[in-house]
Amino acid sequence: MRRVARRAKVQKGVHILRHTFCSHLAMRGAPSRAIQELAGHRDLGTTQRYMHLSPAALEAAIRLLERNEPAGRGASGEAAGTSA
Repeated sequence: MRRVARRAKVQKGVHILRHTFCSHLAMRGAPSRAIQELAGHRDLGTTQRYMHLSPAALEAAIRLLERNEPAGRGASGEAAGTSA
């Protein structure tokens, strides 16, 4: 396994896997609390050290402000999951 990792130029240690796991979840919109639990961290601050966002993910977050409707609202203006 080590030889394969060296050939692939993969960084050593399990921490790179934790960083990748947490970062990919964050970039796909998983809530921080869910990532914390999945990573087995007691403190959210620990989880946040493992979460790194790509520039594209940061730009997507800014684009949320450009929407005409608040998140979770349908075309009728009702909160998601409610009915009249």
